[in-house]
Amino acid sequence: MYLTRKIVVIAIILLQVFLFQGCKKQAKCGCGKDILFSLNNELMDYSSIIYTSSNATAYFYIYNDRYVFCNPEEMYPSYLDLEGEDQLLISGDVYWDCTYMMNSSNSYNYSYYKIYNIQITEMKSYLYGKK
Repeated sequence: MYLTRKIVVIAIILLQVFLFQGCKKQAKCGCGKDILFSLNNELMDYSSIIYTSSNATAYFYIYNDRYVFCNPEEMYPSYLDLEGEDQLLISGDVYWDCTYMMNSSNSYNYSYYKIYNIQITEMKSYLYGKK
């Protein structure tokens, strides 16, 4: 009986050692860190992109999630070139926003939507049906 109990205890300990896969790596936040996903030719209205008056910040929303440009000043000339277009296609790599990540752990600042950073790689006119 004593030997059986000892074997069961050792088996439980060894089982935990073999089943433990380690800690899951948390994605790093901020532009240029760990890519969460990429947007590829995401269709949106030109008026959905909001630039601040200083052109230092730009963002848009998709399904209530906010996407803040990592490179707003770099993309501003492309944005101006597309003025007058109804719809755009946007592509880029998406990252966690650090401020959102810090605040999301605080239950008082809980939000129903997420905030991401996006490194825009392309912003072009959507010409479907146009000549």
